[in-house]
Amino acid sequence: METASPPLDMALMREGASQAKAMLTALANENRLLLLCQLTHGEKSVSDLESALDLHQPTLSQQLGVLRSEGLVTTRRDGKRIYYAIADPRVHSLLGILYQLYCPAK
Repeated sequence: METASPPLDMALMREGASQAKAMLTALANENRLLLLCQLTHGEKSVSDLESALDLHQPTLSQQLGVLRSEGLVTTRRDGKRIYYAIADPRVHSLLGILYQLYCPAK
């Protein structure tokens, strides 16, 4: 005889859905997605990101600001340089899955 599953806590489900939506919204921009992909390889300075992605400063700053405000990246200052890193380990997991699905090895 099968036992019934406990009922789902809809308040927790709504909270989780809200968090997932916020992360997916942040990732739903090609430049932000590319920035995060670069950061999966470790901390990078703004100039490193600018040259790797060929993004100009205004666009780069705007997209990094969105990622920072969503809590997906952290910053560290070293003199005049600012370094970015992924703050949320769930981003690494999600990007790994996206990489497997959309960036197959040649």
